[in-house]
Amino acid sequence: MENVETEKAKAFIIVEIIEYIPNAVVIKTIIKKTTGNVTAVSFDSGENLTEKISPFDTFIQIIEGQAEIFINDHSQTLKTGQSIIIPAHSRNTIKANERFKMISTVIKSGYE
Repeated sequence: MENVETEKAKAFIIVEIIEYIPNAVVIKTIIKKTTGNVTAVSFDSGENLTEKISPFDTFIQIIEGQAEIFINDHSQTLKTGQSIIIPAHSRNTIKANERFKMISTVIKSGYE
């Protein structure tokens, strides 16, 4: 399945453009450029992203449900409407104790 950008110049409701799939994490590209990207992500309960380290800051906004975010082994629970910036070069993972949806924004410029 090809992950293409969301149609431009057409209004949409962000929580409706991505669905939950049992036992899965689903990622939908909103916009992707060499300078950064915006994605919508849904997590079924019990799913998580493998720990990673990004060379860029990542802005996370919870748009439905509740997520557990680990940054350098420090855990924080975010609920609908809450956001956090995961600092560049930090170990991080995202866990779904219950299903949730989020927006992830990565800006790759400005680090020169």
